[in-house]
Amino acid sequence: MSVPTYPTPREVVDRFLRASVDGGLADMYAPDVVIEIPFAPPGIPRRSQGREELRARFKAAEGVLRWERTENVLVHETADPEVVIVEYDIHGSLVASGRSVVLSYIMVIRVRDGLIVHSRDYGNPMGMEEFREELMSALNS
Repeated sequence: MSVPTYPTPREVVDRFLRASVDGGLADMYAPDVVIEIPFAPPGIPRRSQGREELRARFKAAEGVLRWERTENVLVHETADPEVVIVEYDIHGSLVASGRSVVLSYIMVIRVRDGLIVHSRDYGNPMGMEEFREELMSALNS
């Protein structure tokens, strides 16, 4: 009997970054994933649980933000074989106005059986401040 093999956490992060731009991001997460955003701006939950909740949020964002590429990616492996830390910038634009957007993130990601089971996301809260009104009106319409 063969033992299933899964991608390493580093490989999962590489796939995650591609899916952030190309789509299919929700499928990177375990069904019971927990996402924490300690410095979430108003209107964004500080804690989310479950792949389907994320899928709905990602679907809503598709009509608001279009991501084009990631840059300045650094992946840090840790002493815990399930945990990686990734730093990156994601570039895109607001769908309605076409205005360019760049967000910077650091994420602490726990991967098990090839899926993200927990993530603590630290985004630059000032990165979207000038677009806040446009974003919130589009997400709430």
